[in-house]
Amino acid sequence: MHAASSPSPAVFVCRGLCKTYGSGAVAVHALVDIDLEIGGGEFIVLLGPSGSGKSTLLNILGGLDVPTTGEVRFGDHVLTGAGEADLTRYRREHVGFVFQFYNLIPSLTVRENIALVTDIAPQAMDIDEAIGLVDLTARRDHFPAQLSGGEQQRVAIARAIVKKPEVLLCDEPTGALDYATGKVVLEAIARINHDLGTTAVVITHNAAIAGMADRVIHLANGRIASVERNARKITPGELAW
Repeated sequence: MHAASSPSPAVFVCRGLCKTYGSGAVAVHALVDIDLEIGGGEFIVLLGPSGSGKSTLLNILGGLDVPTTGEVRFGDHVLTGAGEADLTRYRREHVGFVFQFYNLIPSLTVRENIALVTDIAPQAMDIDEAIGLVDLTARRDHFPAQLSGGEQQRVAIARAIVKKPEVLLCDEPTGALDYATGKVVLEAIARINHDLGTTAVVITHNAAIAGMADRVIHLANGRIASVERNARKITPGELAW
């Protein structure tokens, strides 16, 4: 068993985490006995083939799913066993999500898509500051249909971070993008991690992206197969795949 621990104070602590779908002969063990700590401000990359448990783990960290057994803590909050109202509040106040598909509202401009989130965030940053962090100031009044895929993904990142979450959880954020566009999106995530101190957890199939991380956690068959710490983090501009 690999216990993935961090030198900085942990924002997430998982102990004996298991997730099983179904039962009996058809049971699928998505996560098996995961012990994991993620420190504040860390950039974590989760690597592994399809079905290895990456998205299940990310969804449990984000309060979108619950484990079958084991414990998950976010700071002083025990997420395991929390009710839906508590998990909703946790997601709203502490977590930003970025998925492979952007889920922008077509009839709203960039600025209006991001502003929707500030209505429910208790300590939102200035909307134009969030737009600036992803280098889209010149596009702020455009509609999604007027943007490239990479620009739409950067709007999704700005929407996720405008509420100043402690954690940014990204599931294949470059999965639908080409090489050059993907690097621009990764630059936005790296800037938020570095400049705001936001803990970032990024799922990818792309092993090259692992060079950006503080630590790379490899999953296989629902288990942590290995944990690597990068002696030097590379910039997105240095990535090649």
